[in-house]
This record gives sequence, C-alpha cells and structure tokens, in this order.
Amino acid sequence: MSQSTYVDEVHAITNIIQHYIDGARTGKGAAMKPAFHEGATIYGYVGPDLFGGPIQGLFDWNDTNGAAKDINTKISSVDVVGTCANVRVDSDNWTGHRFTDFFNLVKFDGHWKIVSKVFYLHP
Repeated sequence: MSQSTYVDEVHAITNIIQHYIDGARTGKGAAMKPAFHEGATIYGYVGPDLFGGPIQGLFDWNDTNGAAKDINTKISSVDVVGTCANVRVDSDNWTGHRFTDFFNLVKFDGHWKIVSKVFYLHP
C-alpha cells in the first residue's frame, strides 16, 4: 500500500470542501453535511451579532437562505500537516453576501472532516 502524498491530501480535502460549496449553490444544508464532523462548530459575526454553536445552525441557515445559484467561490489556501488541515474559502455573491471562511479539518480513520468553521461576513 502506498502512502498518500501532499497532493493526494489536498485533492481529498478540496473534494470535502466541494460538498460545502455545492450546498451553498443548491441552498440545501443536507448537501453540506457530509463535509462536517458531527461535533463541528461554527462562529462568526453577522453585523454586531455573534452567530455560533453547533454546525446544525449553518445547515438551518442555508436551508432558509436558499440557493446561491450565482455564487463565485475560490479555495484560497490549503495547509496540511499530518492529520490536520486548514482551508480558506472566499465566496462572492452568496445571495448577495460576501464571506471569507476558515475551515479546520482532521483526518479520522483515513477520511477528512471539517471540525470547525469560522467566518467573516464582509460589509
């Protein structure tokens, strides 16, 4: 059995992040869910209000917000060290919003999962 390379890991991670992007585009929280660990959290500010807690809050918001058919996303960076990773995703026109997201991932039993998301909602 060959050991995976950095490039293999980046491909695996970007495939996980694609679930998140697809969920945004379709407006379906269930499409995002496979990318996240069941204990994942989300934190960031929406104006002066803190939006935070279990990741289910993101799925619920996404269902309510609806499809972002014209979203434009860029995976701006991927850092991988062993079984830990960090990914930055920038999104323009998520139903009129612009976000910068930072995802922390852990590789569990050979599979990457997002364990936390922090975000910045641009004014």
